[in-house]
Amino acid sequence: MEEIKSITENNNKGEQSSLNRIGNFIKEARLSRDQSIEDLASDLKIGAHQLKAIEEGNKEQLPEEVFVKAMIRRISQKLKLDTEFIMNELNTKRKDVKIEEIVEEVSKKTTKHRGANNLKSVGVLIFILISGFLGLIASLTIFNLLLESLQKETPKQELLKKTK
Repeated sequence: MEEIKSITENNNKGEQSSLNRIGNFIKEARLSRDQSIEDLASDLKIGAHQLKAIEEGNKEQLPEEVFVKAMIRRISQKLKLDTEFIMNELNTKRKDVKIEEIVEEVSKKTTKHRGANNLKSVGVLIFILISGFLGLIASLTIFNLLLESLQKETPKQELLKKTK
């Protein structure tokens, strides 16, 4: 019996969370259009207390789910919202995610990225050092070749000077 009760409570929480999301969305849209609850309720010919219950996600003050869906559809059409999105969102049961879980997951990813970034920076540093060392060796080799060729030419020039 307790298992059934806990399953029902969990399902109600999921439904309430989707009703809360939709209610907040409707409330924001209504407020952005500068409409009061009473004005919108009278335009739609529903009770102001029902509209307020939808916005607050208070399922206990609402009639059966079929009527709630119809009201939400009419409200979203009246406020010129994406009705299909709202209805899909209402039917979607999502797991409530705690902010602490999100922060923990992001911090884990950040730590992994930092380790990878440190490894990349060490790799770049080693690459720069090896490139510099190879460049130094290449320039010294060229310098030595030029120096040898200059030294070989010098005796020939001296012989030429002596013969003149």
